[in-house]
Amino acid sequence: MLIQLEGVTKIYEVGTEKVNALGGVSLSIEKNEYLAIMGPSGSGKSTLMNVIGCLDTPTSGSYRLKGQEVGDLDDDELAEIRSAEIGFVFQTFNLLPRMTAFQNVELPLIYSKAHRRTRAERVWNVMDAVGLTERAKHRPNELSGGQRQRVAIARALINDPSIILADEPTGNLDSGTGEEIMQVFEGLHMAGNTIILVTHEEYIAEHAKRIIRLHDGLIASDEYAAGMPFQTRPVGLAERA
Repeated sequence: MLIQLEGVTKIYEVGTEKVNALGGVSLSIEKNEYLAIMGPSGSGKSTLMNVIGCLDTPTSGSYRLKGQEVGDLDDDELAEIRSAEIGFVFQTFNLLPRMTAFQNVELPLIYSKAHRRTRAERVWNVMDAVGLTERAKHRPNELSGGQRQRVAIARALINDPSIILADEPTGNLDSGTGEEIMQVFEGLHMAGNTIILVTHEEYIAEHAKRIIRLHDGLIASDEYAAGMPFQTRPVGLAERA
């Protein structure tokens, strides 16, 4: 099992108020799955993404990544997990404007102190995977929105992560360009990558093979693309009420 969450909760303190962002989520994700996490604003999808991506820790419950209990790790170990196991793709691209596409993709390898020749070979390989080798020497302001997102995807792939975690990856793109980016994700999934996509757009989620819908911090439904329900009743809503 790649990811195993059991009874995960997340409570934020906002002033004197306590906000229950996640109310007890249990979820299993196998290697090479392609799933979308959906839900309205405030449903907990971004919090769940942050927990899965080791950007935030649960208030209670268990999160095991490749058999390792994440709650047992210190800050340095969590940083290592994020670097080695998880590739992040964000809506806003997060590219450094003064660096070329090649240099933006290469940056995580520089931080990991990989050999220069190894870095170059790996960068060309992942840029080829997203169809962007001919734009390698261009800076972000010389690229279209779709090309910038391809650079961001290539950067997410550079350390050969176990998981690609994409948060609204088409949110700043027109529908046609967004469809091109989704085809890139489809190709990556077919190549064996595990993809977790956070989106509020139905037509984007339909590219995934499994769709999880959240409501008030709980899983409301969990369905596979073939239409066979995996879990379709609201989980824990009655208990929480």
